[in-house]
Amino acid sequence: MKVVIMAGGKGSRIASVANDVPKPMIKIENKPVLEHEIECLKEQGFTDIILTVGYKGDIIRDYFGDGSGNSPVTGRPFGVDIQYYFEDTPLGNGGALFKIKDQLTEDFLLLNGDVMFSVDFNRFVTFHKEHGGLATLFTHPNNHPYDSGLIIAGEDGVVEKWLAKEDERPCYYHNCVNAGLHVLSPELLNREFDSPRIDLDRQILKPLAGTGRMFCYDSSEYVKDMGTPERYYSVCDDFEKGLVKGKNLRNRQKAVFLDRDGTINQYVGFLRDINEFQLIDGVAEAIHMINSSGYLAIVVTNQPVIARGEMSCEELTEIHKKMETLLGHEGAYLDAVYWCPHHPHKGYEGERPELKIDCECRKPKPGMLLQAAADYNIDLNRSWMIGDSEIDMKAGKAAGCKTAFIGSGDYGQEMRVHSLLEFAEILTKGR
Repeated sequence: MKVVIMAGGKGSRIASVANDVPKPMIKIENKPVLEHEIECLKEQGFTDIILTVGYKGDIIRDYFGDGSGNSPVTGRPFGVDIQYYFEDTPLGNGGALFKIKDQLTEDFLLLNGDVMFSVDFNRFVTFHKEHGGLATLFTHPNNHPYDSGLIIAGEDGVVEKWLAKEDERPCYYHNCVNAGLHVLSPELLNREFDSPRIDLDRQILKPLAGTGRMFCYDSSEYVKDMGTPERYYSVCDDFEKGLVKGKNLRNRQKAVFLDRDGTINQYVGFLRDINEFQLIDGVAEAIHMINSSGYLAIVVTNQPVIARGEMSCEELTEIHKKMETLLGHEGAYLDAVYWCPHHPHKGYEGERPELKIDCECRKPKPGMLLQAAADYNIDLNRSWMIGDSEIDMKAGKAAGCKTAFIGSGDYGQEMRVHSLLEFAEILTKGR
C-alpha cells in the first residue's frame, strides 16, 4: 500500500523552536519527526512513500533522497522508496493529491508529516478493508477535545458528523478527535474543484459524514501534533519516558481499570438522572496522571438500570458523554468505557426480559476486563482494578489484575486508598 505524507508545513506557530527548517524536520531526540514516521512505517512493511513538500522542501529531499541511502543520524539505511511532489504554490492540505492521483490507483495511507505517532498501521488498514468505506479516519481521545475537531460516530464506527473547531458542538460529547491519519480510496479523487487549493477536511472528508461511506478507527495509540512549542516539548518528554513507542498496540499494554460510581463520580445510588452526575474532586487530576504514566484508563461499570427498565441505553450514553466532556475540560481522558447492561434478578416493573440474564460481563465476573484486554492487547498481570466495592476487587482478581480499594474495607487487595487521586499519586510516583 502506498503512503502519502504531507510534509509541506512551514510551522509558523512553532518558529521559536526551529525556524530554519520545515516543520517535519524539527527534531525529537536528535532525529527529525519525519524520520520517526518513516521508521514506524518501514518496521511494518510500508515502504512505498510519496512526500508532498513545499516550504524548504529541498531540505527534506537532501536529507532523505530517494530512501535508498543511510540516515545521517543513525547511520542505518532508510530502507524505503521515496518520490516527491513539490508544490510551487500552496495547494492546501488536499490539492497535491489531485496532482499525483495517477499514482494512487488503490487505497492508500495519507499522513501528516508533522505528527509524532507510533501506530499499528496493519491493524488500521485491516479495519478499513473490513468496513469497505471510501475513507477511514484514525481517531483518539486527547487532553484538549474542547478545541479539537470532533468526530461523532455510531456504535459501528460510521461517521455521522464531523465537527470542525469553529462548528457548534453539543453540550456533551464523546472525546473522539480526528488525529490526521487516514486510509483513503482513490475514488475520492474523481472529482473537480474550481481552485487547485483544496481543503482535505472541509471539501473532501467532511461532506462524507452521514453518508455511511466514512468510518472512524478509534485507538489509544500515541498520535500527537507538535504545532505549538508547548506541545512540542510535551512530545519530547513523552518520547524520553518511552510513552510514544510503548503505546503502539503491537506492544503489550498496561491499564488501570476504573469503577465508575463512587470512584469517578459522586455515588448517588442507582444513577438515572444526568444532572446528578458530578465528578469527585481530584478525579480529573488523577486520570490525567494515569494518562501521562503510560497506563490506559478504562472504565468498567455495571449498569443494571438498563435491564431494570429504569434507563435507556441512549440515556446512559449521554451520561458517559458528560463524563468524557467534564474530564476533557480538565485535560484528562478515558481510553475506553465498557458497561454491562444485565441483571440476573427478575421481578421489576418495566424490566427488559432479554437482559435479565446471568452474564459473563457483570462484575464480579471479569468479562469486561477480559474483553478490554483482547481489544487493546493488555497484559492483565501488569494492570490494576480500582473501585469502592468488594465486587470490583473480585473482578480484578478474577482477571489476574492487582487491585486497589477506595475505602476502609479489606478484601485481599494490594492497596487501600482514600481516593483515586491518592492511588494515582502512588502509582506514578512510586510512593
